[in-house]
Amino acid sequence: MSTPTIYLDGVGVFGPGLAGWAQTCEVLAGRQPYAAAPTALPAVEKLPPAERRRVGMPVKLSMAIGLEAARHAGADLANLATVFSSTEADCDNSHAILEALASSDRALSPTRFHNSVHNAASGYWGIATGSMQPSTSLSAFDATFAAGLLEATTQANSSGQPCLLLAYDTTYPEPLHRLRPIPAAMGVALILNPCQTPAALAQFKISFSDAPATHLPQDDLEHLRQSIPVARSLPVLALLAQGRSGSVVVDYLDTLRLGIEVCNIA
Repeated sequence: MSTPTIYLDGVGVFGPGLAGWAQTCEVLAGRQPYAAAPTALPAVEKLPPAERRRVGMPVKLSMAIGLEAARHAGADLANLATVFSSTEADCDNSHAILEALASSDRALSPTRFHNSVHNAASGYWGIATGSMQPSTSLSAFDATFAAGLLEATTQANSSGQPCLLLAYDTTYPEPLHRLRPIPAAMGVALILNPCQTPAALAQFKISFSDAPATHLPQDDLEHLRQSIPVARSLPVLALLAQGRSGSVVVDYLDTLRLGIEVCNIA
């Protein structure tokens, strides 16, 4: 099975040692060494002050990557359909709720409760951008990136309109971290367009594959790729950063992966 062609109009990236797409390009192209560092995000934009005070890492991260991708593409935020894909969503909030439920005082704050739903980031995105376009929220364990890419590509091609993929993972505090040891928060946003426009950076063609996933030659980046689900996107981002066309294989299911042909345009 293969999907129709899809075009990439914009990219946003934040993660450990990756501070935006421009700096990430320098690292993935080999022009700057990778230096692991805690994930640092810009100040939250667009949200009203009351909402800004309530949000956790998933909302801050998705806002950062989504706004960066939209700026690169010159996209109209209010007219972008969205797909949010995350392994665990708000891990800090889930931890705090479980702590409260395990205590003698089991009361939960309304803020914690409404931030506990998996599509909370989508709701805050709608508040910030005024978008009334369709939004889908996925949870796919280690397939955060691949599942989101398939969904956003399908939606863009079926609607004939651009779709913004926001794929992100965050990390649990202990003791849950021992069960799900994602080491750091990371997010990748892609604006996918069924039509080629002047904003197009690359053309993707996606198919199912049983070939092994593409590894990265740098040990530290390969460790990152394997340890954070959304970092399975790094081989695709590396081709874009290097301005090269080529094919990579990205992890999806245990016995099925995605083959992605990348044709650089920019």
